[in-house]
Amino acid sequence: MKFIDEAKIYVAAGDGGNGAATFRREKYEPEGGPNGGDGGRGGNVYVVADRNLNTLIEFRYSRKFLAPRGGNGASSDCYGKGGDDITLHVPVGTVIADVNSEQIVADLDVDGKKVLIAKGGRGGLGNIHFKSSINRAPRQFTKGEPGEERDLRMELRVLADVGLLGLPNAGKSTFIRAVSAARPKVADYPFTTMHPNLGVVRVSENKSFVIADVPGLIEGAAEGAGLGIRFLKHLARTRVLLHIVDLAPPDPDADPVHDAKAIVGELEKYSPELAAKPRWLILNKLDLIPEDEREQRVADFLKAYAADADTPVFQISAINGEGCRPVIYKLQEALDSLAPPLPMNDAALDEHFLDDSESGADTE
Repeated sequence: MKFIDEAKIYVAAGDGGNGAATFRREKYEPEGGPNGGDGGRGGNVYVVADRNLNTLIEFRYSRKFLAPRGGNGASSDCYGKGGDDITLHVPVGTVIADVNSEQIVADLDVDGKKVLIAKGGRGGLGNIHFKSSINRAPRQFTKGEPGEERDLRMELRVLADVGLLGLPNAGKSTFIRAVSAARPKVADYPFTTMHPNLGVVRVSENKSFVIADVPGLIEGAAEGAGLGIRFLKHLARTRVLLHIVDLAPPDPDADPVHDAKAIVGELEKYSPELAAKPRWLILNKLDLIPEDEREQRVADFLKAYAADADTPVFQISAINGEGCRPVIYKLQEALDSLAPPLPMNDAALDEHFLDDSESGADTE
């Protein structure tokens, strides 16, 4: 199944039914009073988070969702039937925004969370409401109110505690395979990861966390180079970022320090809030460096990169798992001490949410 993480839809709640203007016409009461009932309310449109879903692909093919209108009122004080509500099921982690107002309508971050996204119109009043001492035979009635209509943008942001960051082929997918049961594609060419992958890292019998691997960034991603930055939104809810750096790139002219700084620069262009998250350095592919050169290669990188003194640095070889276990133990300790991420709010609606093109790659 394709990974679809964005969709635009149109929703319309049902209009309210019209009230009735009728009068009693019984055998011995030819001039009976008003008995027109009210119209029924229109159907509402709800959205609910469903943990059994992991993609928005359904909303790529069905884009219009219309709730039924309420029934009209009738004689004999009969009220119109209310329109049936409709409920849209989306993956946990879906954020929904109004395209026109740019306001977040729903942040479905918990399984089963249900939000009203379009309210049905109220039913109109029948003439029974207009009877008075001076108006014994009212012919007034009101029409039902229209239901809400909205153009909405749906965006899936995966729920993970830890996010992986780095160039294509830095070893992110290999790392997630080494520490979890996830099996993303691994190959010796760029952009083998085409959509976000999640892995559950089990540290002990009672402790685990979720790690997210997104497609690799390259310099110029903020301007659309490579796969761009459309998948960085999936790191918005993470609490710790792991910056995977390839210390032994196949290109002899490649500069790991320049590449690492370029990734940080793209991150800062995309979202200062995301760039401010705790970010650890994971120096990978030590197995490709002769043992007698490793210490010097690491020292040279750290000196040139000039990382903050409090930035955790780990040396690993993801292909054979060397050094990976200490990383996940330290991550669990850090996650235990960090507060859970706050729910999304209107201020968190960055420019990429509504302006991303729907071109599309359905990939990482």
